[in-house]
Amino acid sequence: MSKIHTALLQSSTVKIGRRRFLSSSVGAAAYAGCWFLDGVPKAAAAPNSNRAFEIASIDRVTVKVPFREIPHRAMSREIPHWMYSEICSVKLKSGHVGHGETLLYYTYEATEDADVASAIGRNAVEIMWDDELGAGLQMALFDAVGKACEVPVHALLGTQLADETPLAWWNIDTSPKDMAAECAEAYRQGYRAYKTKGRPWFDVWAMCEETAKVVPNDFHVALDFNDTLLTAEQGIPILKELAEFPQMTIWETPIFQDDIAGNQAIRKATRVPVAMHYGNPDAIVALKKDICDGFVIGGGASRIRNRGTVAAMADKPFWLQIVGTGITATWSKHFGAVLSHAKWPAVNCHQLYQHQLLTEPIKVENGMSAIPTGVGLGCEIDWDVVEKYKVRKPARRPEPPRLIETTWPDGRRMYIANNGKVNFMLTIGQQGRMPYFERGVFTELLPDDGSVRWKSLYAAARKGPVLIPA
Repeated sequence: MSKIHTALLQSSTVKIGRRRFLSSSVGAAAYAGCWFLDGVPKAAAAPNSNRAFEIASIDRVTVKVPFREIPHRAMSREIPHWMYSEICSVKLKSGHVGHGETLLYYTYEATEDADVASAIGRNAVEIMWDDELGAGLQMALFDAVGKACEVPVHALLGTQLADETPLAWWNIDTSPKDMAAECAEAYRQGYRAYKTKGRPWFDVWAMCEETAKVVPNDFHVALDFNDTLLTAEQGIPILKELAEFPQMTIWETPIFQDDIAGNQAIRKATRVPVAMHYGNPDAIVALKKDICDGFVIGGGASRIRNRGTVAAMADKPFWLQIVGTGITATWSKHFGAVLSHAKWPAVNCHQLYQHQLLTEPIKVENGMSAIPTGVGLGCEIDWDVVEKYKVRKPARRPEPPRLIETTWPDGRRMYIANNGKVNFMLTIGQQGRMPYFERGVFTELLPDDGSVRWKSLYAAARKGPVLIPA
């Protein structure tokens, strides 16, 4: 059976028993002193003792890493909980220690106490491909095994195809002024791509206009609408106008991804490629109907490898979307080394933070970042900074009170408040419960000034959007 056929089976129709597969193949290969990944043997300097890979202990520490000034203005509106990460450390019987990271409230799978308990005493090689262990623990296992075998993580993931990989700068939807400032800073630091959100509560035309003033034409901007253009009929005129700006190079999820005819129409109407999150609709449908130009791929190691292989088979580019501080961004770069179609700039979001948690920050030159060559992840965590930002792990996702004000030039105002759901504002846009995209619209967080008016608006807005006419 070919590698591509295997990937299709694993990612689409057949659910292979992951633990049984890993136990019988990768685990046995490690004992033999040789790795067999995707059917290809990989020589490794494995420790002599069969118990060397046994997990001796697992430690976790929670940190709250503050955002930089401009991202703070944007992130504090809707997703302030992105400041919380958990650093996971795995010690093997060999003495090697690996580290990983979980962005606690935005990940495909967070590591739980039960995952830790089940992993203690197990062979790290046997279980490291199990995505259900959670981001931080899985990452730490790969780092530890790489160190024990004296190879980079990418040598455990597959055959290295690239010495460098493209990275993008990221921020959630912002004002036109802040977006332009972030793009200028990204360009100054060597980035050549920026991803952000297109939303009906910000002036997307002004966002493009201001950005075009501060970066050259070959700077790439991806706008993620998260369905908020609603339909092709409504969205195509806007997309055509925005496509006049040469910096606009990707539309992500402009309308609902399962709208086959609508997405086909958008692809025909604009020069800008369309990116979609892999899996919705099923990859086979997306490829047969040709509804997108490429994919957004994230998740655990097994899922990323399987989906990356399918994308390569279909000759579809994609970007890796694996989010966290510099620790996670480094992990992502190892996938960029081995996946042939990870051609679009990866979105890791480590630029949001005041510190990457690394002793040496990730560097980008002309849009590209070098693949780590050291053993394991090939980066060093700054433990002094970890200690500085160390906090008690929250019992649940933090939900500080937030009242958001959106205004239009004609004097209309809308108030939306957090309601316990992560995407509380986005959902309103996706449901068409707020005015559609217009010029001059502006949004900001309205601080609690202790007034009766603020409290009254907040209480009303928690039940649903409050629109005050002009």
